[in-house]
Amino acid sequence: MRITPSLFQAYIKCPTKCWLKFTGEPATGNAYADWVNTKNESYRTAAIERMRSEFPQEEWAVAPAQESLTTSLWRLGFDVFVATSQNLETRLDAVERVPPEGRGKSTRFIPIRFVYTNKLNKDDKLPLAFDASVLSEMLRREVSVGKIIHGDDHSTLNVKTSSLTGEVRRQVDKTAALLSNPTPPDLVLNRHCAECEFQTRCRQKAIEKDDLSLLAGMSEKDRN
Repeated sequence: MRITPSLFQAYIKCPTKCWLKFTGEPATGNAYADWVNTKNESYRTAAIERMRSEFPQEEWAVAPAQESLTTSLWRLGFDVFVATSQNLETRLDAVERVPPEGRGKSTRFIPIRFVYTNKLNKDDKLPLAFDASVLSEMLRREVSVGKIIHGDDHSTLNVKTSSLTGEVRRQVDKTAALLSNPTPPDLVLNRHCAECEFQTRCRQKAIEKDDLSLLAGMSEKDRN
């Protein structure tokens, strides 16, 4: 079992979505979900091209080998695959290498994510912290800061990923527990359904069982 950013992000939004993606359930279609995925990918592609144009070609690399992260001299790496012995893996949008700032100092690595929205929330920061955690474990050194480049103006948000490490570990543990269980989690409709590719599938099942989560706004306590 490999926990990827896709599964990690899905769990944050909805455990059922995470389970369905892990088990290979085919998507039932959602025009808005398709639009969001297309928008994210096009923004990511354009942002990478924009960054590459700002640096000499010898200072960046595309899909560098994991083993070369500590030995290469590039300043920016794009589409960087990283995996650990703890069954975690990620493919970082970009990684910035910052040379040592003095004797005895180590090269710093800053993971970068691209998000098309102008406004960010915690759900945007946690995937970056997940990237930082995986990168940190692979490098065996602290990766305490990351960047999110987002919005129409390509604004940069510096994120102290080290402050989110505990939350990332908790969510990773919960994700691993969910995926190691042979039975799916209880189906609960939530606000994320509107932008989920499994919306039709889950809503139909909720209707079939007359699930209380069909009543929007009812809390878990009230449903119990």
